[in-house]
Amino acid sequence: MHTLSLNELAAGLKARKFSSRELTQHYLTRIAERDGALNSYVTVTPEIALAQADAADARLARGEAGALTGIPLAQKDIFCTEGVRTACGSKMLDKFIAPYDATIVKKLHAEAGMPLLGKLNMDEFAMGSSNETSFYGPVKNPWDLGRVPGGSSGGSVACVAAGLAPVATATDTGGSIRQPAAFTNLTGIKPTYGRVSRYGMIAFASSLDQAGVVARSAEDAALVLQAMSGFDPLDSTSLERPVDDLVAGLGASIKGLKIGLPKEYFADGMSAAVRAGVESAIAQLKTLGVEFREISLPNAPLSVPTYYVVAPAEASSNLARFDGVRYGHRSVEARNLEELYKKSRGEGFGAEVQRRIMIGTYVLSHGYYDAYYLQAQKVRKLIYEDFKRAYTEVDLILAPSTTDVAFPFGDKSDDPVAMYLNDIYTIAANLAGIPAMSLPCGFSEGLPVGFQLMGNYFDEGRLLNVAHQFQLATDFHRATPKGF
Repeated sequence: MHTLSLNELAAGLKARKFSSRELTQHYLTRIAERDGALNSYVTVTPEIALAQADAADARLARGEAGALTGIPLAQKDIFCTEGVRTACGSKMLDKFIAPYDATIVKKLHAEAGMPLLGKLNMDEFAMGSSNETSFYGPVKNPWDLGRVPGGSSGGSVACVAAGLAPVATATDTGGSIRQPAAFTNLTGIKPTYGRVSRYGMIAFASSLDQAGVVARSAEDAALVLQAMSGFDPLDSTSLERPVDDLVAGLGASIKGLKIGLPKEYFADGMSAAVRAGVESAIAQLKTLGVEFREISLPNAPLSVPTYYVVAPAEASSNLARFDGVRYGHRSVEARNLEELYKKSRGEGFGAEVQRRIMIGTYVLSHGYYDAYYLQAQKVRKLIYEDFKRAYTEVDLILAPSTTDVAFPFGDKSDDPVAMYLNDIYTIAANLAGIPAMSLPCGFSEGLPVGFQLMGNYFDEGRLLNVAHQFQLATDFHRATPKGF
């Protein structure tokens, strides 16, 4: 049952082959039996899940079901869920019970009728590329338990890859959907900035954060992304435009589509395994009638240093609210207000979060703001202009998702720069605000390889169409890890 697509699950529910309660219990049982090896969930919500499943069954019986009604889903623990702990992978919020639902939580559970299986592990405050910074311990990659699943959405990809949820939400600030999707043989999409509401999503870097989906296939991702999208007056960055029908165009021919190959992404730095996988994907797309041409994104190599000025600066500002006074961890040893701030933040935040707060505070400080933060914003504009120019020549852009396959635990823990370079291929899309997705294109010694497609603003439909046509012609996305 856990290997069926969302459309197959929906058909089974409507044909009464199984109920939403039975389907939800199936996943809850798998979580109880198998997640001990993965640590993908930090909170499992069986009572909520089964109550929502019963409500979904009632909707199905009345003939009021939507495309996703009754299909369970798991949420990354960065989205507020009313009455449920929302910890964001941090000791700082370990005891925080959210008093309201994030907009996408409301859309997926109350409106679409998807039962909530639980909340998923993640790098602390979404700061990490390996899921090793979580207060709740690392998440294991189901393809090799000695390797990382990627980050920050490590719990999201591990649970879907292992069949502990049919689909999951995730977030992407610098690659946190696409890099882990590539490491675990999944399809992950980061939509255009502003397409999905950020209301109720705990902020890391507000101008970069965007919610998205990890799923087994582009078809599954399209169904859920469509349900998540839409204008939200509660989010000042939400864009007021109609929700596109992302499913309707999946079957369209991609013959004659022009896809750019940025020479900067295909220079040195990519492993032989990733290069082979990406080249095989290009060859496959050529057989489907896609035309390729070399393009240049000259400022793309500057995306990592630009990101690590802009993102920590925004994090420094966003995380200032966690001061031990209003909510979150509060030190019991403080003797005065200044000590309360210092001890609460020192005890509540992990090392990586503290590092980024310090960097962000530094680049925003008097005397350095002009030299670092303003310069980074100017380079960000240049990166945006590169993409804008490229989309006058091509329809989409293809690139690797990662430099290599999933790496062993501890391999980069002592070298922050090496860890940051994991996102070298993904960050530019966040800086520009364009949609991007990763999908499977092969294996190297049993470990998944993924490639990335990037589109122009609001071109998620075309991204998903190309990905779906690629997946109709290949079977990589159907492979599942042994033992799960």
